Amino acid sequence: MLAIFNKEVVQPPQELNSPATPSSKKPKHPEEIVKDFMSCHDPDNAFSVCFGNKSLIAYVRPENSFSMNQRLFCSLDDIYCVFLGSLNNLSSLIKQYGLSKSTNEAMFVVQAYRTLRDRGPYPADQVIKDLDGSFGFVIYDSKAGTVFASLDAYDGVSLYWGIAADGSVVISDNLGVLKESCSKSFAPFPTGCMFHSEQGLMSFEHPTQKMKAMPRIDSEGVMCGANFKVDVHSKVQNMPRVGSEANWAAWGQHA
Repeated sequence: MLAIFNKEVVQPPQELNSPATPSSKKPKHPEEIVKDFMSCHDPDNAFSVCFGNKSLIAYVRPENSFSMNQRLFCSLDDIYCVFLGSLNNLSSLIKQYGLSKSTNEAMFVVQAYRTLRDRGPYPADQVIKDLDGSFGFVIYDSKAGTVFASLDAYDGVSLYWGIAADGSVVISDNLGVLKESCSKSFAPFPTGCMFHSEQGLMSFEHPTQKMKAMPRIDSEGVMCGANFKVDVHSKVQNMPRVGSEANWAAWGQHA
């Protein structure tokens, strides 16, 4: 999968940008990234959805539809989602949310996002923490113009993010795509974390602690985009209370 969001939609952590001067392999522009990505796949098995010049999502159907490492796509009410992996407790979550038995993981994540967005009673970190399994997902709410992404804490699924030539954020499960598209300005998406385009990056496992950037140097000795880890010596103030009337978008505002 591939998702690209321009800098008007997503402003990633500054440390994701490599301080190194671009080598002979310079970062690519979004149009070139998408073209290269789609050219590597059977056109009958892949498609892309473009939202003007702001965002794009490209999806490739899995070769084995019965694999445990699912790759799912769905859209509902201008919300688009790519889901990777599987949830062990999907059946119980479906019952909890009152959804149809035919609901798959991508459909569920969209419904959970809608619940959070529309003034849900629980903080986002708790909702994501309730997901049991190996998962990674990217949601684009085209009506609100927001992005929500998350990755489980167990390394069952991999996601990577980086910066394109024009400052757009690139997210993919294919490391090669990031290496070819973002020069040195890329890094693994941090496990056990979630990112919202308006509120930034936070750990859903340790929501009371801040994230910190960790310098990352590749085999060539060049500084790359930073890894992000939980800062065990920091603590945010005033976690959102269950039952708060605040909009879910305040999930990362702990002031």
